[in-house]
Amino acid sequence: MAYEAERRVAVETVLKACRLCQAIRAALVSEETVAKEDKSPVTVADFGAQAVINLDLLKAFPDDPIAAEEDAAFLRTPGGGGLKTRVAHHVTAIMPGLTDEQILGAIDRGTWGGGPTGRQWALDPIDGTTGFIRGDQYAVALALIHDGEVVLGVLGCPNLPVDLSHPNGPRGCLFIALKGQGATMRRVDTPSEQPIRVAEIADPKVASFCESFEGTHSSHSRAARIAAILGVVAPPLRVDSQSKYAILARGDASIYLRLPTQVDYDEKIWDHAAGSILVKEAGGEVSDIRGQPLDFSLGRKLYQNIGIVATNGKLHPQVIGAVQQALESD
Repeated sequence: MAYEAERRVAVETVLKACRLCQAIRAALVSEETVAKEDKSPVTVADFGAQAVINLDLLKAFPDDPIAAEEDAAFLRTPGGGGLKTRVAHHVTAIMPGLTDEQILGAIDRGTWGGGPTGRQWALDPIDGTTGFIRGDQYAVALALIHDGEVVLGVLGCPNLPVDLSHPNGPRGCLFIALKGQGATMRRVDTPSEQPIRVAEIADPKVASFCESFEGTHSSHSRAARIAAILGVVAPPLRVDSQSKYAILARGDASIYLRLPTQVDYDEKIWDHAAGSILVKEAGGEVSDIRGQPLDFSLGRKLYQNIGIVATNGKLHPQVIGAVQQALESD
């Protein structure tokens, strides 16, 4: 199977990063932290997860560059010394014996500028920072891009219910998608994988929306107009992070909209690479709001795309039409 070694390493390292994130949240997040919107714990987790994953990728695939969200510049300053100490503490708890410089160097391996040829990894060590702090949804997202095409995606969702209809049941899911091989889901604490598929819904009136929790990330008002055009009656499911892609891929929702709130905003490749291949391999469709495929070949951002529309596939033409109708009315 193509990319078999890459799949195995990606699964192992994302699971490792999920354990690190869970440990940091348990140790550093309190009611006071949430009340004050103190994001220092998620900053520690961001740097720590990126260090862990980049170190594993360096060991397994030393020639592969990485485009990731963080760099270690601040950690190298006098003002970042305390944060660096906390990051090193949690990273070495999982990977003993590392020096501070090895950890900082690993974080800085994520500065690759991207491009149209060769192999590159796209990493968001924690997608959904506010969800992490609140105790809601966040994701560790890792994808392999080869010649501008996403060929592998692994999405760790440590707080996502295994069954969304039983929110108080077991939590912690890992999603895996490999080009041409379909998509699977497993629990973070057990190795058994099960295939997943998008919902078989062709009537938008019985479909459900999934959108960003925060209105600053996606226009809730415009999404409501699109839902009205489609005749959707179910209330939107608002979720942080690329967990939305996972929810769509396993059939808990049929439509995911990310509608721009700023004219000049360009989506980052690590925010969508893993999630987009997951939905596609589960039988769905992903494009921008004009129906154009996402182009991961242009660098660290999706410079030629505007917004995101992901669906179960059957609804995609109708949703794109409704989006365009709503935009024209604006």
